[in-house]
This record gives sequence, structure tokens and C-alpha cells, in this order.
Amino acid sequence: MKSASTLAAAILAGSVALPAAAVSQELVLGAFGGSFADNVQACYIEPFEAETGASVLVKPASSSQHAAAVRATAGSSDMDVVFADDAFAVQLMNEDLIETLDRSKLINAGEIVDGAWGAGDAYVAAMVGATAIVYNPDKVTEPPTSWADLFDEKYAGRIAIGDISGTTGWQFLAAVNAMEGGDLDNIDPGIAKIEPLAKSAVLLYTQADQVVSLFERDEIDIAVWYPDRAGVAAQKGLPLAVAYPSEGGVAIRPTISIPKGTENVDLAHKFIDTVLDAENQKCFSERQFIGPVNRNVELSDEVAAIVPSGETVENLMFLDPAVMSQKLPDWTRRWQREVLR
Repeated sequence: MKSASTLAAAILAGSVALPAAAVSQELVLGAFGGSFADNVQACYIEPFEAETGASVLVKPASSSQHAAAVRATAGSSDMDVVFADDAFAVQLMNEDLIETLDRSKLINAGEIVDGAWGAGDAYVAAMVGATAIVYNPDKVTEPPTSWADLFDEKYAGRIAIGDISGTTGWQFLAAVNAMEGGDLDNIDPGIAKIEPLAKSAVLLYTQADQVVSLFERDEIDIAVWYPDRAGVAAQKGLPLAVAYPSEGGVAIRPTISIPKGTENVDLAHKFIDTVLDAENQKCFSERQFIGPVNRNVELSDEVAAIVPSGETVENLMFLDPAVMSQKLPDWTRRWQREVLR
């Protein structure tokens, strides 16, 4: 048997290999903040860390901020896995900034609905959500039924809508524009309709959880927001209800991908596989009030009543992320120039 001093010298010299489990790896994850990050921790990070022995460092930000960070560090990203809504994932794919996912490294790939996979497996949707109307039923006694209801004068100074930099911002613009007779090549009707509403809004929020504070402080009665965030807040006691407009809410497919340049490609695949696991998906859907992409997940009645499902899903507006990735830069310039002026 080697003495302690001899073993130490051998280790320093590199002649004795340490067991893999003894070398703790760190995975850097770009995720959304607030309740989303809390539930990612409980449903995905904890089982991943327990199984792999690796640790996860979370960097919370919005889709646009994550996309900008990957772009700024092109080919040498400081993140190993990134959550981003599909329009931004397509932008990164088109710019060749994300790895192609290897389904052979994803045990749960066969359980995932076909529509979740990005072109060429550049990314995979981790869940299905929506942009819809959220309101305080104690203040709004007649539930809204249309996007048009938000423009009622009674909500002036009591409404919040998303800025164009966030998903609800551009999705609301797309929905209102369609309602007003525009199309994706002509957003004049949407811009004209939203401009006065933006002026009367309490906040054009840039982070989803800003809306929670506005409802908590009784500064707003209604908002263009996410049913999943509303469900989480309602479960904690905040009086909130969700309305899907008759014209249809707008579908959201938050994706997960691997930025190019990471040295942890295998570990990143393992994390994505953890996200796609049916048990973990159910955990996240039940806690976050959002739809799963694993076809083997069965939701409780409480969650199924809030998340897009059945007729609600059929009525959603599904925008082509490839098209939106091309449209968003111009939409953003128009918004900044005409809505924020």
C-alpha cells in the first residue's frame, strides 16, 4: 500500500487518476427568472444534480437577453444550455450559434411530440404556453372575451402590456394586428391600435414577474400575460383568472438548446434529457401551469383548466418561428420609433 505522502505526490504528478464522480462538473444554464427558475430548480436541476453529481449555475434573463448573450460570445458561449422562446431559437439556429441535438443521447426523445423539434433538431420545445389575458376577478367582474376588450377606457391606467423585447409584447402586436385586418407583412394596423394603449398602460414590462408585483400592489386590474405565471401566482393566493380571447391566444413554445462553444456537450444533452423526462415534465407542468411536450404526461384537472388544452389549443395562433425571426428586428424598430415615442 502506498503511503499518504506517496499517494499525494502521485496525484500531483498526474499518475493517479481521480474517479470521475470526484471531479464535480458545473453546467451553466440560461433560464427565465422568477417562478420559472424556482420550478426549473425543483423539477429539473435537483434530479439532474442527484443523478450526475454535477452542479448547475443558473443565469436568469429573458429570451432576447439570452439570445444576445449567445450572439455576443459566438462560438465560445459561457452557457451550456439555454431556454429561449422559439423565434429566438430560430435566430440562433440561422446564425449557426447552437449545436444540433443528438437524439441518440436523449433517452426520452421517442416520447416527445413531433411538433416540439426544431428544424434539423437544432432545438426542442420544452413546454407549450400562451400569451393571453390575465385579470383580477375581484375588480373585473365581467370576464374579457376578446383582445378588443383591453382597449376599453375603463382599463386606462389599470393595465400592463409587454414591451416588444419580450414574448408577450410582439405576440400581442401580432394578435391585435390580425384582429385589425393586418398581416405579418403589414403591421400598420397593430401599431396604430396599440400606440394609445401603451401610453395609458401602467407599465410596458420587460420581465414577466414584474406583473406579479403590479397585481400585488393593486396597481393594475388586467394584463396581457402568461397563464402559467398567473396560475402559479393564483396558487399562492393572488386573485387572478385567465381568459383566452375568442380570436385565440398566441402559442408559446419555450425551447431548450445548446450554444456552440460549450465544452460540456454530453452533460448538456443529459440535462436536456432530464427536462424531457415524463415525471419531471409533469412536476414542472403542475408547478408552473404550463403544457408538457412529453406525450406520456397526464395533468391534474386544476392545471388542465388553465394551460392551453383541447379547444383552447386548437384556437391558438401558432406563428412560424422562422418567419418571426425575420420579422422581429423590423417590428422592434417600428415599436421603438412609433409606440415608445
